[in-house]
Amino acid sequence: MLFKPNTPLYSYEVTREAGNQIIYINYLGAPYVPNLAEDGDVMSRTIDILIETPNISRIVFVQQRNYSYGSKETFLLQEIANIYVYLTKQEKILAPSKLSIMNTEYLAERHRDMSNLLIEIKRNPIGCFVELGRIIKKEKTNLENTPENLKIDQINYLRLLENFYSLLKNTKLISEAENYFSSYVSGKRDLYYHFFRPDIIPNFTFTRLVANLPEDAEIIDQYEIGSGYEKSEVTILKRKEDAKYSYHLIAPEYSLNEEKQGLLNLARNVLIEHQPKAEEFTDPEKVRQVFLNVSRDLLRDLSDSKNISLDYNELNKLASILVRHTIGFGLIEILLQDKNIQDIVLNAPLSANPIFLRHSEYDECITNIIPSKEDADSWAAKFRMISGRPLDEANPVLDTDLSLGNIRARIAVVQEPLSPNGLAYAIRRHREEPWTLPLFVKNKMINSLAAGLFSFLIDGSRTLLVAGTRSSGKTSLLGALMLEIMPKYRIIVLEDTLELPVDSLKKLNFDILRMKVRGSLLAESNEIGADEGIRTSLRLGDSSLIVGEVRSLEAKALYEAMRIGALANVVAGTIHGASPYGVFDRVVNDLQVPVTSFKATDCILVANPVRTPDGLKSMKRVIQLAEVRKHWVKDPEEEKGFINLLKYNVEKDELEASDELINGDSEVIKTIAAGVKGWAGNWDAVYDNILLRSKIKQEIVDVSKKMNKPEILESGFNALSNNMFHEFSKEIQEEVGLPVSERVFPLWQEWLKKEAKGWRI
Repeated sequence: MLFKPNTPLYSYEVTREAGNQIIYINYLGAPYVPNLAEDGDVMSRTIDILIETPNISRIVFVQQRNYSYGSKETFLLQEIANIYVYLTKQEKILAPSKLSIMNTEYLAERHRDMSNLLIEIKRNPIGCFVELGRIIKKEKTNLENTPENLKIDQINYLRLLENFYSLLKNTKLISEAENYFSSYVSGKRDLYYHFFRPDIIPNFTFTRLVANLPEDAEIIDQYEIGSGYEKSEVTILKRKEDAKYSYHLIAPEYSLNEEKQGLLNLARNVLIEHQPKAEEFTDPEKVRQVFLNVSRDLLRDLSDSKNISLDYNELNKLASILVRHTIGFGLIEILLQDKNIQDIVLNAPLSANPIFLRHSEYDECITNIIPSKEDADSWAAKFRMISGRPLDEANPVLDTDLSLGNIRARIAVVQEPLSPNGLAYAIRRHREEPWTLPLFVKNKMINSLAAGLFSFLIDGSRTLLVAGTRSSGKTSLLGALMLEIMPKYRIIVLEDTLELPVDSLKKLNFDILRMKVRGSLLAESNEIGADEGIRTSLRLGDSSLIVGEVRSLEAKALYEAMRIGALANVVAGTIHGASPYGVFDRVVNDLQVPVTSFKATDCILVANPVRTPDGLKSMKRVIQLAEVRKHWVKDPEEEKGFINLLKYNVEKDELEASDELINGDSEVIKTIAAGVKGWAGNWDAVYDNILLRSKIKQEIVDVSKKMNKPEILESGFNALSNNMFHEFSKEIQEEVGLPVSERVFPLWQEWLKKEAKGWRI
């Protein structure tokens, strides 16, 4: 549908296509991109049009590109439109006789409230529902104070409100939105992104996929990734003579017949002429949305001209493939749909090597995917545009991040001269939701004692470095520790590549600010350096400071922050190092931090992969928690400056408490206790609190397994549980002077039993 240039803004036309009524709304000339999720005016205007023209199957906003909302999204809005018509035309809810049957003095106030609700239901149905609940609660309170002769009037008004509330509650939009109400913020429209997104674009590739299964291979596992018509099949195989498992992927684009393959080739040739400009990649998601709509229209036209019959699902499937292989990242996007994948590696020369990956269940795997040089060059150009960072001979390394819906990944690209055989990639897939300490307990990376001790140290505002080798889980563990910071305290996060779960914490109402700084390998950039970023953070008020990774000059600034005042809050970061002394060596000798400054570190937490006896599989484990004593002068190793609080027992595959921890000989914990009433000099009370936290983390894991509720291990429930722990601790402390576990735990446990039953992500 193309509107003429002089067509009035916001006018619309209804057409019939394949038995469905499609409404096209003109946004040509509008100074913004129409978006139902972002803009309340767009949503209100669309509902007004649906009131005038019912029985619509699809909504299309027409601008330079079409923004199409399918039947599911349209139905959500139609329900709201139907309620509005019922309330205003059938119920006549604004009539004085409805609002106050006795014509009381409250009529004007009720008319104003109801008018505002009717405006809000079209602009923001979720906000209207929440506000209705608040008004009903207020009016119920008013009922208790209403004179006897006016109570029937108040009851009648309450019934009117409750009927309105019930109608909204029974809509599909509200019933599904209730799953996300824990992250709802008044005035924000974030929840609508779960329900209203224009069709998203995929693209096409030169990458080869080996269809035949390896000979003499045993099928170990099979599962599907993706959803709907975009499902792909994964087969895990193993040959006795091979050290690695085989990861065999069958993607939708490789199971098409020749007719549809030809159609995609024709469409791809057209789209190549309309590649996005560099500046458009500052918002890659929007670019993808536009291109999917274009692809669908193009494929529909081409299929008609070629007399190729495509149903609705086939059309959408082909459009997705087309976008994935033009402006997207080809089969990399398919691989990233697999939640079991942790790392993806593409070695140079790319066209001569299959893609390798690390699988959570089957460790290192070789895939049946052989990338092409053309695709690799295209991806590198897109990553340059998305990141705004250079990738050339002077800057042969590019670190950036990729977001595809809920999927996030860290991207590292190297090229000549550093990689003499051409481009190579390393991709780290992040979990959709942040890791939590209970999840790590379940996966045995830590035990509940460690979880309780980590929680205690975070609440005690200590300085921690999370150390480990590559792929040891440092960043994930740091993200889980961030969730232990009480949401009322501000957090500042500094990263050169965005890996920490800042957005997820924001949805949980954490007070958090992210600052993106220049990568340590960049010679020049318009971004500020990490060292200056840390110093800037100190001028932004009282905050916990989280540094994604300590790599270079920022080390001195970080220790400056530890020493001059950030000690009132948590200061934490990750660093490469396989032991406490390895961290000391890196910080002092490599990064040139003075020895005396290093003492500002309170604890070093070490995570490293632990291999099975056969050497075929590795498991991520925290192997050590050491505190840094302050008495030593030159060498903490020789002068016993590192004291273990926890140490990994390889035979038991578990962390164990050291004698120093059990006997109360921890200077760090004593320092924390010294600032808490009732804890100073009372080691039993302090250790009781650590064990209480440990018991709570273990109980969440146990109840999750018993009730088959894995969702209570996730970040939303973890944040709520931590808050309730602090509330119950405060209550008991006010009553008996100390938050003793025998009083706090039963209260929290009772809360857990009730909350876990109805908890949904």
